Amino acid sequence: MKRVETIAAISVVVALGVLCLKAAAWWITGSVALFADALESVVNVAAALAALAAIRVSARPPDADHPYGHAKAEYFSAVLEGVLICVAALLILNEAWSAWQTPRVLEGAAAGLAVSVVATSINAGWSVMLFRQGRAARSPALLADARHLLADVVTSVGVVAGVALVAVTGLAWIDPLLAALTALNILVSGWRLMRESFGGLMDEAVPGEELARIRGLVAANAEGAIEAHDIRTRRSGPTTFVEFHLVVPGDMTVTQAHDICDRIEAALKSDLQAALITIHVEPEGKAKHRGVLVL
Repeated sequence: MKRVETIAAISVVVALGVLCLKAAAWWITGSVALFADALESVVNVAAALAALAAIRVSARPPDADHPYGHAKAEYFSAVLEGVLICVAALLILNEAWSAWQTPRVLEGAAAGLAVSVVATSINAGWSVMLFRQGRAARSPALLADARHLLADVVTSVGVVAGVALVAVTGLAWIDPLLAALTALNILVSGWRLMRESFGGLMDEAVPGEELARIRGLVAANAEGAIEAHDIRTRRSGPTTFVEFHLVVPGDMTVTQAHDICDRIEAALKSDLQAALITIHVEPEGKAKHRGVLVL
């Protein structure tokens, strides 16, 4: 978790640097499209700060008031980032409308575009790093930041190409049109981010492919039991919660049943990395089927 916190702190520094570069590109050219790009970087800074705060909170160990830990703090950060993205998009639309009514002539386009390309390249490289580290640590906050930066990169590439077209053709109306399209793209990105975060806050089950793998591991390591059923899963930050009922023969000792549970838990934790397993052992009269089934 310390490594995740360090990466989040670096993200704040990177976001501030990129913001300065994009603001310079806008100041040089006066382009409303580059203004939109710079405004999204303001959101990147705020989101990076929110992610850092959430990661620090989620790293706290379980306590009496939060026996399952504080990992869900990262989902709140991701929701906040989604809201900020949507607010930025609305501000950009307002600015694009003003520029559409009163087209502006671009100045210093070559220099401004060069600065913007540098800023976009930094964001592209850092988003790749965040995706890699976020997946490895199963950090919703880092992954949310990575997705947002990737969307920013795609948007910036389109903006740079469009502003270059304005400079070549002299068609000033292209600039506010690009800004509006950028805003719409940002809105979609913000909504998707919030939708994924709400799933974590609502204890959404793990994806179907992962659930099938969990079922297979339980079945493969439950030798000696009669049945496993009523499996339930959810995820909180990097931790996967799995619980189910395990039916064992009535004459099996507590030690034998416990050994089966230990075997299943070891297999699941080896595959899931961070997992909290709860197994409710039941006598054979509770079986719903015969054989080791996971229902």
